[in-house]
Amino acid sequence: MCGVVGWVDFDRSLAGERANILAMTGTMALRGPDAEGVWLGEHVALGHRRLAVIDLVGGVQPMTADRDGTAAATITYSGEVYNYRELREELAGLGHHFRTQSDTEVVLRAYLEWGDAFVDKLNGMFAFGLWDIARERLVLARDRMGVKPLYYYATPAGVVFGSEPKSVLAHHTVPTEVDADGLRAALTMVKTPGESLYRGMRELRPGHVLVVDRNGAQERAYWRLPTREHTDDLETTVGTVRDLLRDIMTRQMVADVPVGTLLSGGLDSSVVTALAAAAPNERGGRVRSFAVDFVGQTENFRPEAWRDAPDAPFARAAAAHVGTDHHEVMMDVATMMDPLHRTSAMMAMDAPSPMGDMITSAYLLFGAVREGSTVALSGESADEVFGGYNWFHDPDALAAPTYPWLASQYRSNGGVNPAADLLEPDLAKLLDLPRYEADTYHSAIAEVEHLPAADPGERRMREVFYLHLTRWVQILLDRKDRLSMAHGLEVRVPFCDHRLVEYVYNTPWTAKTYDGREKSLLRGAAAGLLPDSVLQRKKSPYPSTQDPRYGQMLHDRVNEILDDRGSQTVDLLNVARIREMLDNGMESSGFGPNRRRMELLVSLDDWLRRYPVRLRLEN
Repeated sequence: MCGVVGWVDFDRSLAGERANILAMTGTMALRGPDAEGVWLGEHVALGHRRLAVIDLVGGVQPMTADRDGTAAATITYSGEVYNYRELREELAGLGHHFRTQSDTEVVLRAYLEWGDAFVDKLNGMFAFGLWDIARERLVLARDRMGVKPLYYYATPAGVVFGSEPKSVLAHHTVPTEVDADGLRAALTMVKTPGESLYRGMRELRPGHVLVVDRNGAQERAYWRLPTREHTDDLETTVGTVRDLLRDIMTRQMVADVPVGTLLSGGLDSSVVTALAAAAPNERGGRVRSFAVDFVGQTENFRPEAWRDAPDAPFARAAAAHVGTDHHEVMMDVATMMDPLHRTSAMMAMDAPSPMGDMITSAYLLFGAVREGSTVALSGESADEVFGGYNWFHDPDALAAPTYPWLASQYRSNGGVNPAADLLEPDLAKLLDLPRYEADTYHSAIAEVEHLPAADPGERRMREVFYLHLTRWVQILLDRKDRLSMAHGLEVRVPFCDHRLVEYVYNTPWTAKTYDGREKSLLRGAAAGLLPDSVLQRKKSPYPSTQDPRYGQMLHDRVNEILDDRGSQTVDLLNVARIREMLDNGMESSGFGPNRRRMELLVSLDDWLRRYPVRLRLEN
């Protein structure tokens, strides 16, 4: 796992641009704390920050491979290819010779052997820029599910790219501008594939390749969610899911550094932890597991609509059952409201967020995990793959002509985005957030391919899963990648293996809920792995503090922002309306509309203060 940057310009030589590429590479220092590298060619400059995970000595980048004794291709690469050992053996049989034990060299030689079709061979999470020296062409590629990020900015004579927006914005020709669509995206829980907050900057879509040469740029999809008939019976389906998970975990346990798991005590993370503990461990020793909790939360917990019990007892039960070396990371209110931590988390995200304390606590959790492990395995995306969220089972949310998560989350606010009430009236009218959400929703639905004979219920559920696997999961994967890599921690996501995603996506909803509950298939596949209390536990979201002091500190921070009449943030706000909201108080947990509004407002202010953002809000 690393940070990558690059610059291609066919109108000039970049051989002397070491300082500029280093400025871009420097923004990735937290992603890659172990080494820095630069490779300069006539029309290309590549930079790399390395987090050493596989072949600690030999995997230095940018890396160049030769053909017949002549340098043929150079790569700056982030991620892991989990089937690299099989590919290495296949390539060796075809006459390729390897200098290292790294998966990076396997990717390079796969390109030299199979050309642009090489991406079809890769199983993993990755984002990279590969420069074909002889043909003078850049190949940008991203994994199928978009686990690893990759942004680019087209220039008149080429392209600038990087792992995060900040790395692209560090290039001297790229402006830090946000237009109306960028601000709309910042204020909604909608992530449209290919788009970024920053004007002119694009995010390479998951499962896509972008080729840049003297003729321009061409993007193509090498993978999309496939639609096909599911013919397996229920017993075979459960067994196939179980076999896939075991194979995935065996592959993803490979590392030359310590590996741990993120264990909440929910079904998803507990399955990952149990399979990790049972998988072959090349380093030996017990798997480490890490759980987050808030000071006093277990003792003073109050049941909520989203969560009926605290996480800690379930995490301990799962850890004891499978035999991990378990660690609890405790959070307190003062630490989570520390401006340094909140700003650091926002800087890692490159964008504001309404997730508030969930963002900051995840940032702090990843920092604590990094003290004991370089790689962690997460249960992220199981809800999207297997149908775990409550709105998958809510007829009203499913029937609403919008994203089901918005229908569910906005219900307590009259069906309207809570952020809309924050804005100065003319700005709210200009942005028209309901129309933006509706337009992006209908565009997403239009992409879905249906089976001809599917009944209306199965058609709708296919649409709902498609929305989650192409839109909602991108928000969560982006959060996970940014906050973990800000500490140089590689987080792997077993449930994003494309083989599992494809198989379960095409499994009928009736089979996915064969026992009348959420995530029936996963629960069936995990039978015998976990204590019954964990196996049968109801879905609970990532935890949010219930400490009333957090709400008060948030209240005080918002008042500070409103009193600063010189700030760019205040010019965007309906100050009188916000003061009225403050007078009405904030909910104890992070899921109520008032608290989400205030979290977003504070994050928006941090973003505008820390980034030299120029807002261009004309339509």
